[in-house]
Amino acid sequence: QEKSCHLSAALLGEDSEISQDQLYELLKYAALGKCHNAAQPSWCHVYHQSHLAGVVVVVLHEMSQLHFYRFYLQFKHLRKVFRHRFTLAPSTNFPVSLYGEGANLEPQNTPQGVTSTSSECITKSSDLQCDPIIQRYGEKKQGLTSYTLTLKEQKENYYPIQGSPGCQGYISTECDQQRTDSSPLFGLDCEMCLTAKGNEVTRVSLVDAGGQCLLNELVRPESTVLNYRTRFSGITRKMLLPVKTRLSDIQTRLKKMLPHDAVLVGHSLNSDLQALEMIHPSVIDTSLLFARNEGRRFKLKFLAKAVLGKEIQCEQKLGHDPTEDARAALELAQFFIEQGPTKVAELNLEMLLTAEKLAEVSQNKAVLQPQGCGFQEQLNEPPPLSKPCFLDCLQVTGQKPLLLGRQGLDSSGLCQGNLSTSNKQILQRALEDVPLSKFSIIQFSLGPEYLASHLHAGLYEKVSSKLTDMLTIYAGPFEENFCMKSVKKEFGRCGPIQSLTVVTETFQPYVCIQYEVLEAAQLAVESLNGAEVAGSCIKVQRPVTAAMLDCNVLIKELELDVENEGVIYVAGLKKSLTETDLQEEFSQLKDLETLFLPKDLQSGKHRNCCFLKFQNTQSAVDALEAINGWTMKGSKLRSRNALAAGHLWRWIWQMNHSNGKQGKHIFYEKMEQLSDCEQDLRKKVKKLDHHIKKLYRSLQSNTLCVVLFPGVNSTHGSQSGLGLMGIKDEGRSAC
Repeated sequence: QEKSCHLSAALLGEDSEISQDQLYELLKYAALGKCHNAAQPSWCHVYHQSHLAGVVVVVLHEMSQLHFYRFYLQFKHLRKVFRHRFTLAPSTNFPVSLYGEGANLEPQNTPQGVTSTSSECITKSSDLQCDPIIQRYGEKKQGLTSYTLTLKEQKENYYPIQGSPGCQGYISTECDQQRTDSSPLFGLDCEMCLTAKGNEVTRVSLVDAGGQCLLNELVRPESTVLNYRTRFSGITRKMLLPVKTRLSDIQTRLKKMLPHDAVLVGHSLNSDLQALEMIHPSVIDTSLLFARNEGRRFKLKFLAKAVLGKEIQCEQKLGHDPTEDARAALELAQFFIEQGPTKVAELNLEMLLTAEKLAEVSQNKAVLQPQGCGFQEQLNEPPPLSKPCFLDCLQVTGQKPLLLGRQGLDSSGLCQGNLSTSNKQILQRALEDVPLSKFSIIQFSLGPEYLASHLHAGLYEKVSSKLTDMLTIYAGPFEENFCMKSVKKEFGRCGPIQSLTVVTETFQPYVCIQYEVLEAAQLAVESLNGAEVAGSCIKVQRPVTAAMLDCNVLIKELELDVENEGVIYVAGLKKSLTETDLQEEFSQLKDLETLFLPKDLQSGKHRNCCFLKFQNTQSAVDALEAINGWTMKGSKLRSRNALAAGHLWRWIWQMNHSNGKQGKHIFYEKMEQLSDCEQDLRKKVKKLDHHIKKLYRSLQSNTLCVVLFPGVNSTHGSQSGLGLMGIKDEGRSAC
């Protein structure tokens, strides 16, 4: 049964801002798995990466976090499908940040105005049929017993077998129990020296399936040593002088250590067993497992680097480390079993080996250049540091990366050309080509007329103005000599207050309160409207402006946002409480997953509110009922569903604290220009959201999809980007 892939990422507060390098880290691991030094990203976890059907990255050219929240209601599909969201630091060269430097991709012939780029060195399915690995094992993934050597294969490859000539006196491991696909694997490697008797063991290493070293022992040869082979074995005469352990001791220990259904793994393991003078019935030989034509074999050092991304048998070390070699062989076998023959064949190891040899020849030629030609001087200079392009790694491994977008977008790294191409054409091409590719980058754009810097400035002011209005409430009327301290205390129980001022233009005094978080303002409207505060029965309302007419709709949609599922907001906390205190206080709540305690990003002081994330929606509903009216350390708590958890909280805080730093008068003309085209812009954004929905629906299950608003970083100003990500059918049906 196919395993389901899923993502785990606690993107709350400070952890919700992701750098370009962290994004690159995720995409590289999703695309390559454990190959080419790819590792699990530090900020999220991809479960069952090997079962990913593909990776699709949708880039919305020159769009930022501002666009998403200005047109939040229009991005209906994006906000309902992608459960993981993060702020993205803007970059001056986004494509390089996205997939690394040096992508060697040539454009293909495509419809006019559309640029498509993909690898020319693709291992096609017809080529895979000719691969010796596929010819030997077939295409389907199988259990480990399918990869153990048969008795015939052991004989052909000179393995010691009971009753065979030359095996008299050999000791059996007595591991005679029938093997299954769950039988334990053990990595074995020996170092030998040349004696009067032939090859004799001088060191033995055994590791278990987890890579734990079980045995690493020096062995004293029986016969006179003729050559210690120190260069390869690392063994010297001095090392063996105090050694008392003999071959018979090792044989006895191995018999005791190995369970009766053990499968031994090694690289050319026949040599090790011959030197150990032992017979074992079930073996996986990685020199034969990674099959080549004409009986040739890959070296262990090459396979470790090409498949596992590990450097072993380094020249700086004296000889080989048998524990390192045993572990490498074991991990190679585990990789083969887990990934299956097709994935291994797609690595295109022959091509990688050829490329490595060419690089060595080129390097040797460079070193041999005569002095005075200038080349030797260049060799002494440190090479420029650059991020390796994992798309090139995909090409070499035989996978098919696809880059698709409009021509003429300078930051795309694609060919220059006609700008009149529609997103619809790009979508059509994507629907055709994405299923053929394991890694795709699809780039959409609103069009050049909407990308001018002055429109970004106007957009910023509109979003900032609306957020300010949503964070602001008016309360009153109060008596002439009302107690401001009482008002501040009562409204402060709803959440952190940014500012509090008295409105004197009215017949009776009102108070204008601006909060730091949306939940606080909404909680004040819901819980204090009609309440008695400072001796007066007051009305609580938000500002009435044209931009606020759809405020209630927006609040409802924010509550239903997939990112806020299972997240609640709690206010009225004492500022003296630490995160540890709160974890203890809330520990009785069922299925609590994460607690986020906001703090002032300048002073570092905690606010009087927190966000609680639960494993499911029902647990969050139950927690809301339990917390409302709950008293903690003498303070009465208030709570509601979250509206702006995660990355948005940080962004709101930054916008709050940047207001007033730019003269608003300079935006008036720009806002008028934005208003002229905003109706058309809303239609384009809605259509863009529909295109992404259509593309998403066409993806296979278990496809990682990442939608990126890259942000803007130019001389005219900087705007943070936004990332949305999810794996299709990750615990929910696609919308």
